[in-house]
Amino acid sequence: MFKFWTSILVIFFPLFLFSQAGIDSLLKELDAVIDKSELYHDKKEAEINKLRSLLKLTSTEVHKYEIYEKLFTEFKFYQSDSALNYARKSLAVANTLKDLTKINTAKINLASIMGTLGMYKEATDILYRFDIKSTPEIKSLYYGVNSSIYLNMAEYAASNQEKEKYDLLTMKYRDSTFQSDAVGSNSYFITQANKLFEKGKYDETIRLLENYFSKMDDNNTDKAVVAYIISQTYFRKKDLQQEKKWLILSAISDLQLEKKEYISLRSLAFMMYKEGDIDRAYKYIKRSLDDALFCNARLRTYEISKMMPIINDAYQKQNDTNRKQLITFLVSASILSLFLMVVLFLLFKQMKKLSKAKQEISSTNAQLVALNNELHLFNEKLNETNNTLKEANLVKEIYIGRYMDQCSVYISKLDEYRRKLNVIVSSGKTAELVKVIKSKEFIEEELKDFYHNFDKTFLLLFPNFIEDFNKLLVDNEDIKLKQGELMNTELRIFALIRLGISDSVKIAEFLRYSLSTIYNYRTKLRNKALGPRDEFEANVMRIESTNK
Repeated sequence: MFKFWTSILVIFFPLFLFSQAGIDSLLKELDAVIDKSELYHDKKEAEINKLRSLLKLTSTEVHKYEIYEKLFTEFKFYQSDSALNYARKSLAVANTLKDLTKINTAKINLASIMGTLGMYKEATDILYRFDIKSTPEIKSLYYGVNSSIYLNMAEYAASNQEKEKYDLLTMKYRDSTFQSDAVGSNSYFITQANKLFEKGKYDETIRLLENYFSKMDDNNTDKAVVAYIISQTYFRKKDLQQEKKWLILSAISDLQLEKKEYISLRSLAFMMYKEGDIDRAYKYIKRSLDDALFCNARLRTYEISKMMPIINDAYQKQNDTNRKQLITFLVSASILSLFLMVVLFLLFKQMKKLSKAKQEISSTNAQLVALNNELHLFNEKLNETNNTLKEANLVKEIYIGRYMDQCSVYISKLDEYRRKLNVIVSSGKTAELVKVIKSKEFIEEELKDFYHNFDKTFLLLFPNFIEDFNKLLVDNEDIKLKQGELMNTELRIFALIRLGISDSVKIAEFLRYSLSTIYNYRTKLRNKALGPRDEFEANVMRIESTNK
């Protein structure tokens, strides 16, 4: 008996390894497709823009209808709101043409996309009033859309009674679809497979669809659907490896065709979660949610929202575990390093008995001292850089907040100024209007407020700036402020320099002075410097902020 099971293991274990290698290869391919999503997105947008360009050049209603139909097809699984818009436009053009086949086709398309958006009431109202006998050539499309809508309604039914009712309607319309489908069409094979699947004939379903799948073109939008049905059939057969394989193939097809409304990647994410591949599970479920939101596929968004917290929690826990493991590893490595240092120290101590060893140790110690000095200098530079970065972040945070508020205030003031001018114009006071426009009082007041806010913000960051700045000047040359002043022009110039704005052109623009005036101020204060003039502005940059 033992020999029998050993033989079985020897025969089938390589097959399992080969199958697993194939799955891993497909997963890498899927990951690559996700990473290249921008490429597929650009390709899709190019096709859409091409059709929109054709629409601008079209003069006949018939051609408009055809282009609207193509745009509807492009947007159907890409962006539901746009698909709904083009379905309505094609219906409007069809009504203008008074072509019954085109009118009914447009209505079916409209009902189909409404079903995707969860507008079941509106969709069934359209289909209920539909007379398919008037256009029998599109009855397959009509029955197929009915079947899809009632299938979704059954899946989200509030009670078993409604579910059973919708299931019966789904089967009824599916049978009608099968009878109406052209033999050999995509719809024919998919409907036939669904009927076999429902009857529990899983092997027949797989044989039918795998054979058909191998003949399908990569650009066929139904290729992902066929692969998904195969995966669900293997799920019923409890063959998880094959289920995963076909889910991956379905997801690859969906993503390469830039379809945003799909099931496969979401289902694969949950499978990865159950297998413990949390990173992939999180990546796949996040992409599924992003696509569902982009498409405005409300039902898919609802389905994903139930799974997202579960996978996200697992992802966060895994990150926490990895972080703890890293800390443990670093602590262990530190202890081991310390132990090794102790061993080396003892070894060097023994080697001191030999004169040659003494020379080597002396040379080694000299090198260590040099390295420690370099490391010390590097640490000092690093600390200085860190302090600079902290200060820069603080400056950026405070100034952004301040000036966002200031911009809002300016907008309000401009609106108030506009209203004032509007009142003057409305009252016909032309002379007063000219006087107000020529007056610089408004600008001067705003500049005064602007510099006042700048001074307040800067002194909030550098409360001791004026005192420290005066310490850099020779005696009796310190800057005296007038009553009510926070800073004057000289201090503002060097405040800007302290913030990293050293270009005289930019300073001149900010303070609304000429370039020569700014240059003269800077030269004048350098000449008053307590230390070397060339180091004066560098010393200003060393004035500490509240971040120190």
